[in-house]
Amino acid sequence: MASARPDAAAAAPAPRPAGFADLEEATAGLQPPFAVVDLGALRANAAQMARRAGGKPIRLASKSLRCRALIDDVLARPGFSGILAFTLPEALWLAAHDPGADLLVGYPTADTDALRRLAADEDAAARIAVMVDSPEQLDLITAAIGPSGPPVRVCLDLDASLRLLGGRVHVGMRRSPLHAPAQAAALARAVVARPRLRLVGVMAYEGHIAGVGDAQPTQARPMRAAVRVVQGVSVRELRARRAAAVRAVREVAPLEFVNGGGTGSLETTAAEPAVTELGAGSGLYAPALFDHYRGFSPLPAAFFALAVVRRPAPGHVTVLGGGWTASGAPGPDRLPVPVHPAGLRMLGAEGAGEVQTPLTGPAADSLRVGDRVWFRHAKAGELCERVDALHLVEHDRVVATVPTYRGEGMAFL
Repeated sequence: MASARPDAAAAAPAPRPAGFADLEEATAGLQPPFAVVDLGALRANAAQMARRAGGKPIRLASKSLRCRALIDDVLARPGFSGILAFTLPEALWLAAHDPGADLLVGYPTADTDALRRLAADEDAAARIAVMVDSPEQLDLITAAIGPSGPPVRVCLDLDASLRLLGGRVHVGMRRSPLHAPAQAAALARAVVARPRLRLVGVMAYEGHIAGVGDAQPTQARPMRAAVRVVQGVSVRELRARRAAAVRAVREVAPLEFVNGGGTGSLETTAAEPAVTELGAGSGLYAPALFDHYRGFSPLPAAFFALAVVRRPAPGHVTVLGGGWTASGAPGPDRLPVPVHPAGLRMLGAEGAGEVQTPLTGPAADSLRVGDRVWFRHAKAGELCERVDALHLVEHDRVVATVPTYRGEGMAFL
């Protein structure tokens, strides 16, 4: 497999997005299944995200790309700085490949081997921060790393969910037990009481705002209106509570950063004075779940192609593979979306199959065995768990073929 790093410096202005005719021509010599990333669309999305961030830096969520070449490409662009990793082993791996990387692990870890590796590596310990939300995690970390060595950098994960009626109504993810400013301050004191730990940041990810589209066409109008109202209430509540929590923590220790947001909430989170940086990444590939936001319209940038192998009945074709279902609450919105040729849909009785996926619709009778059907994944980086490489396309040609994490032999979750 050829491998090359895309040339970020040569991408200003960004190339135009490719059409499906371009993708077909560029990949004519490839055998499905394979995945492509349209660099024109990805770079346009990066520029849009930077504009929406209003001048605050975006820490790139690596799980949304899962490809080191594209992580490097995006971080070379204006508006992006630092990496939001999803596991500590991943952060250690990225740090070893990029001596200048500034890394925040977005989720708590119980990997004591990785913690010992972090604590034994002075350079990595100076550039990687781990996430915590409870004294129990602090106890695990300090037991793993021992009494001597460089300090381990720590970030507090503040719960961003909306709680109403004394907590009887919960809107958002069940992410962190730290909800009130006083709880954050108490954990901050617990961190600074441990000599091997150094408190450097606070993070709060408002997934119920950033990751939930407010213009879902499948929802009834009253439900769309309710989503918008609840998100608006949550934005205002979180703005005040996050600011109070940051003030309370800063009374305990100075902070290097306050991270918040996501692709769907860049504008509202950037408007908070307490927030110093944003975290986002899914908007770069613009998977199908990001099609339905009123405030922004990213360009689809990541696709995969499957081959037609059967024509079981008039108006039906079957492609080989396709069961590349996204994580989250099971439902039709987690299935891959057939996008070219237009007019294809999955069968409700079968959905996306492990080995084959039947499709129906007006375009089915125009397809022959050996033809391709192009899909979009419902989520961003999960596509890369299915392929070893991404073929990077500009206009109508593949300009580089780069390994995914899987292609480099890495599987972190």
